[in-house]
Amino acid sequence: MKRYFLTVDLETREVKKEEVFGEELAKGGRYRTGKTLMDLRAYEKDPLSPENPLVFAVGPLAGTSFSNANRTSVGTRSPLTLGIKEANGGGTFGYALAQLGVATLLLLGASRDWVVLHLKADGGVDFHPADFLLGLGNFEAARRLFERFGRRIAFALIGPVGEYLGLLSGIAFSDVDGRPSRLAARGGVGAVMGAKRVKAIVLDVPGRVEVWDKPKVTADMKRYAELLRQDDLVMKFYNAIGTMGMADFQNVFGGLPVRNFRQGQLAPPEAFRMGGQYIAPLNKARGGKQTHACMPGCVIQCSNVIVDERGEEVVSPLEYETIGLLGTNCGLEDPDQLARLNRLANDLGVDTIETGATLALLMEKGLAPWGDYAFMEAKLKALYAPTEEALFLAQGTARVGEALGLKRVPVIKRQAISAYDPRVVEATGITMMITAQGADHTAGNAPRLETRAMRVEEILEASYQAQVNAAANDSLGLCVFGGSVTNQKRAFIVEAVNHALGTDLEEGFFTALGAEVLRLEHRFNHLAGFTHEDDRLPEFFYQEPVPPKNYTARFRPEDLGPIYERLEDAAR
Repeated sequence: MKRYFLTVDLETREVKKEEVFGEELAKGGRYRTGKTLMDLRAYEKDPLSPENPLVFAVGPLAGTSFSNANRTSVGTRSPLTLGIKEANGGGTFGYALAQLGVATLLLLGASRDWVVLHLKADGGVDFHPADFLLGLGNFEAARRLFERFGRRIAFALIGPVGEYLGLLSGIAFSDVDGRPSRLAARGGVGAVMGAKRVKAIVLDVPGRVEVWDKPKVTADMKRYAELLRQDDLVMKFYNAIGTMGMADFQNVFGGLPVRNFRQGQLAPPEAFRMGGQYIAPLNKARGGKQTHACMPGCVIQCSNVIVDERGEEVVSPLEYETIGLLGTNCGLEDPDQLARLNRLANDLGVDTIETGATLALLMEKGLAPWGDYAFMEAKLKALYAPTEEALFLAQGTARVGEALGLKRVPVIKRQAISAYDPRVVEATGITMMITAQGADHTAGNAPRLETRAMRVEEILEASYQAQVNAAANDSLGLCVFGGSVTNQKRAFIVEAVNHALGTDLEEGFFTALGAEVLRLEHRFNHLAGFTHEDDRLPEFFYQEPVPPKNYTARFRPEDLGPIYERLEDAAR
């Protein structure tokens, strides 16, 4: 069994392969992106310079049909936050990368001209001129990629905003149906790919992957799928409704971002139309799909395909974070309008969290009323070309808020806060404060935890454990939506890795890996110049009670000592 770290120097077009084995392969995904960035001292690099590395890494079970194990981690020094960034996405890219024998793809330097990288089934790497894609939205660019390279490919692609280095831009991966809709969205990773003048990376899909013990891996795949199907959270929430069901929960819980975090509830539950309880049955009645897999082999199938009143596809997927930031946070109350904006965002290749938070600031400034769909649509369409307006908006929430002279700017480390109000969803709020990733809920989410009756140390512990579990899952290439099984069956997961790689790792590997990632990332940010003061929430969260619960934020960096102690290697 051979797998490689593949390095491509875009300036010289030199390609190097380093064969890797054992635990080096087991520690993939988010660990590998972070370790590579540390080794290359990316904390010293200008994020949009050729010297800033861009890393793609998969987990040890990628390339197989092990459910939800084919996510791709993208790592770089973020031009948005200026700290370390790992953004990951589903789709078919990681599946194909592993089948090509590539565990990590590292891009160095910058190409003189725009290129499409093509990793071929025979192990070769070709550089194609990207002229036929430049300036196009992602959907047309994807169509042309399939036309040029055939249908048996996977790809990573940046949209127009990434071409002109807009910090809203992510990297879109192909889904199982070929849509450019699975985004590694956060932190401006698309701008880094754009700075390297790489419009797309195309992968041949060989259709098979080498593993150490195929019969045992096959049995592990079946067992994991069975465990997921027996899990109520997986099947009754993610599979049945998808992530949009979280909108219903947070609307009741009071943690939904509404009109730039002024409220925690958009409407009484019986009148709420921006969640899964309303959207799912409507979409099914129109002929849409509420159960859809974004990556090969996944049995969770939390994705969806949203159709309009004529039964025609609008977007896939419509997810909770988009509902929260591009929807309710901007005052939208019509899911059909949101779906159309979501499609525009996917075509542009932008992060719907950062984009929604930025548009909300324009309404905060009084440039349009809350929920003005025509205004939002016009602003998104303005992003297709690098006009003065587009370049301004594409800077992201923190910089736009500063330029507009606003005080209510919901960011941490210059990145927009995700769709969980930290005054109400406190454990997730702590995660967003302390993570080196910026205000990122995926770094350790506990969205259903009612914390006001808990002791402070219990809340801190809940956040820390969620962060460790998330980092371990990200490093193993596993989607966190399987966490209700994965995090309870660590011994089984580690044994599955052993069967795939021929390693003899013990159960403690899972937790140790997650903790090591957190220390590594915090060390990176320390070397990049961050201090604990950068973990503070914007002041309005401490001053303004958020209805209906009327809570204010309780936690400041000085309250997070027990977590900092566990990350003390990062603080030296």
